[in-house]
Amino acid sequence: MSSQTITITATDGGRFSAYLATPDAGYAPGVVLLQEIFGVNGLMRALADGYALAGFHVLVPDLFWRQQPGIELDDHDAADLERAFALYQAFDETQGVQDAIAALKALRQLPHCTRVGTVGFCLGGKLAYLMAARADAHCNVSYYGVGIEQNLTELAQIKAPYLAHIAEADEFVPPAAQAQLIAAFDPYPITTVHTYPGVNHAFARPGGAAFNAEMAGLANQRTMEFLQRHLH
Repeated sequence: MSSQTITITATDGGRFSAYLATPDAGYAPGVVLLQEIFGVNGLMRALADGYALAGFHVLVPDLFWRQQPGIELDDHDAADLERAFALYQAFDETQGVQDAIAALKALRQLPHCTRVGTVGFCLGGKLAYLMAARADAHCNVSYYGVGIEQNLTELAQIKAPYLAHIAEADEFVPPAAQAQLIAAFDPYPITTVHTYPGVNHAFARPGGAAFNAEMAGLANQRTMEFLQRHLH
């Protein structure tokens, strides 16, 4: 695989960066990876590299560029954690979806990129859900998306397969919200929801305080099978 930083033109004409990892193979599907609240940091780049090694073109757009370009924060650092939540609180979700759509367009325009999907974590998990409703990727995946229950009226707009991973002990998605999500998704066979018992938010973040190797492995296996099924 190989990697580089590219520049994407936003729908309003602005320009922002994205980390691009590409497989050694020729024609291959693509994935837009949607960041957590810590920016396009070393972890997001490592995740992108892993997907590229698995045979995907991967693009990780800088979704905080409108506040401050190039944010890279560490979830173990108290000051960085505070900064991450401040960025999250000030984040324009609607504009963020438009920037993710611009990234999806840029991914599609890459030589040898075929079908495309999105995978998002935390903040990116919510954005992956909104992309499912508002964009035209061939499939979308959310890991512990926060606040999805606020946009359930958009469920009927989802036309491509959607997969959600929910942490049963997620402190940011309480049991009532989880029950609301599961009940809302149930009538839609195009959506799949998996819950993971005994794990907290960010259980699939390697090296994080909540990381659970067993549940992360299961979720990642399900994601990879889902992407292989719908992007190949």
